[in-house]
Amino acid sequence: MIVEKIFIIGIIFASMTPLVFAEVYIQNDQQYIGDDGSIHIVGEIVNNLDMPLNQIHVQVDLFDGNQQLIQTKETNSLVNTVMPGMKGPFDLVLTDNEAKNAKSYSMELNYQVTHPKSQVIDITESSLSRDNHNNLMITGTVVNNGEITANTISVIATLYDKQGNVAAVSKVNPEPDYLRSEDSTFFLLSVPDKIQTKEIDEYTLIAESEEYAAVPEFPVGTVILLILTLSAYIGITRYSGRIITNLFSATNLK
Repeated sequence: MIVEKIFIIGIIFASMTPLVFAEVYIQNDQQYIGDDGSIHIVGEIVNNLDMPLNQIHVQVDLFDGNQQLIQTKETNSLVNTVMPGMKGPFDLVLTDNEAKNAKSYSMELNYQVTHPKSQVIDITESSLSRDNHNNLMITGTVVNNGEITANTISVIATLYDKQGNVAAVSKVNPEPDYLRSEDSTFFLLSVPDKIQTKEIDEYTLIAESEEYAAVPEFPVGTVILLILTLSAYIGITRYSGRIITNLFSATNLK
């Protein structure tokens, strides 16, 4: 089973401009074959708006060698609420049968604007290790700095290759998956696909709950700007953008 990438220079150049100036866009995407033979298309959604996003869907159109549409698949951001300045990874999994005639793909991004959440779910420490079977694991501690109980806690990991592309993503719900105010809990997140993660050591983590979002990765002053901007956007309920990736990959599955 061989996967090779075809870069079409003219299409890449033409497609770079909207990606650079877009406020919500997909970056660092690539595809790989998992240990079980399934095809993964992974990447991350960047929110450069001044408002949070949710109900984020990535629609992937698969094309054959004649650029005829074969089928359309859809996946969601693993982060339910992507706050301004933050990212949400995604992972579309295709079976060997679904991808066998696919030579290229394009992606469409749909999302909704939502109300901001308090950003008080924090990961205080983490470490990456491998067991005796070379399985990659990330362990750490997540804490609720909010005033009420945080329910359905989730921790999402994004791993990067040496080129900065998304290599793999994973998600776990700690047990118990709720945290009372000021409580913390241990989590263990395993990352499948040993071949794909063989030389990976760079990663980011984000945690969230139904009530709260992750601790922000931008200055506190931006939060004030967020509130003011959100007030000005009352009545706006939906955004959508069409993203055609500047990576065109061909699959030759045997």
